Amino acid sequence: MAKSLSPVCKLCRREGEKLYLKGERCFTPKCAFERRSFAPGQHGKTSGRGGSPGSTGRASDFARQLRAKQKARRVYGVLERQFRRYYDTAITRRGLTGLNLLQILESRLDNVVFRLGFASSRAQARMLVTHGHFTVNGRRTDVPSMLLSNGDVVSVREGSGKLSYFKELNAFAEKRNTPAWLSRDLKVMSGSVARMPERAEIDGSLDEQLIVEYYSRR
Repeated sequence: MAKSLSPVCKLCRREGEKLYLKGERCFTPKCAFERRSFAPGQHGKTSGRGGSPGSTGRASDFARQLRAKQKARRVYGVLERQFRRYYDTAITRRGLTGLNLLQILESRLDNVVFRLGFASSRAQARMLVTHGHFTVNGRRTDVPSMLLSNGDVVSVREGSGKLSYFKELNAFAEKRNTPAWLSRDLKVMSGSVARMPERAEIDGSLDEQLIVEYYSRR
């Protein structure tokens, strides 16, 4: 399984905002973005975020489209080739391509585990799924990119429930609100997909229209 090995704090600095890629750490003073909010690299303090190093003018349309695409990729932890496949799938579905793309990303198993409050970040959710700690509709799976559909049930595997992490998970998960498109039962450590999320239930800082424009021009 391919994955990005880039320091995630640099990804937040490149986008000029917190992407909350390290979970709880992002809410503490240890967050690198709090200390160095400028873009990484020797020209970070003087570069325009949307353009080339050293530029201070308005970012071009292409630069804004690229940044929107890169931001979405980094938020969900998806590499370029897979992200492009999701876009190609979104085109074939009925409705708005941009919303279809975001719904595909939200329906990934690692994202659903994160949304249910079973992990503090998508990266941690991805690790837990890869280690086989969850089942989908009663079957053990270790594929974080698995796309879920309406009615699919995600549960902590029976054997994994004995681990200290999952024994202490209730206290953490109770602090996390579950989106309306998911249902959760902490007593049995499971959750299900009630429906696909509406646009208002997805990260409002993502600009799916710019992503569509980026791929449309290529």
